Amino acid sequence: MTPRVARPMPAIHFATAILAMTVIVAGSNWLVQYPLNDWLTWGALSYPVAFLVADLLNRRYGPAAARRVAWFGFLAAVAVSAWLATGRIAAASGLAFLCSQWLDIYVFDRLRRHRWWQAPLVSGAFAATLDTSVFFAVAFAGSGAPWQTWLLGDLLVKLGVNLCMLAPFRALMWNLGRPGALGEYTQ
Repeated sequence: MTPRVARPMPAIHFATAILAMTVIVAGSNWLVQYPLNDWLTWGALSYPVAFLVADLLNRRYGPAAARRVAWFGFLAAVAVSAWLATGRIAAASGLAFLCSQWLDIYVFDRLRRHRWWQAPLVSGAFAATLDTSVFFAVAFAGSGAPWQTWLLGDLLVKLGVNLCMLAPFRALMWNLGRPGALGEYTQ
């Protein structure tokens, strides 16, 4: 079977994906300012959903479309985060978001032909590790906050949430992210 080329993403899907990324990232940046304790912030619970969005886009429209959404989502999320959180958190988030989204999209695309759960699980774990490390080091190093323990606690929760995101990924990939049904990206 010949591989199909990527189908253009409809404008409504593009806008919805950017809005979702903006809400997830800006909301997580607001939530990270309210730690639960010295080991965990609220942001750890919401942020991994960004990888679910990227993985569904990657599955349906291919890595180029997922990267476009990441770029626009990055710009919108940093602008909103600068208003909801501190400038340092917004900058740290933007850097961590771009690095981790690129990694997630790349790894997912390389594993897309494996079992349905491998691409989102592995790409999400690598991306969450990179995101958490970059974010906490840039946002809180030198601030006196217990950022190293937040980093560890948030990473463990993000990895757990990433595992839990397999159920919605599986359910949604057959509706939103199913490749091939309408000529979508299958590479």
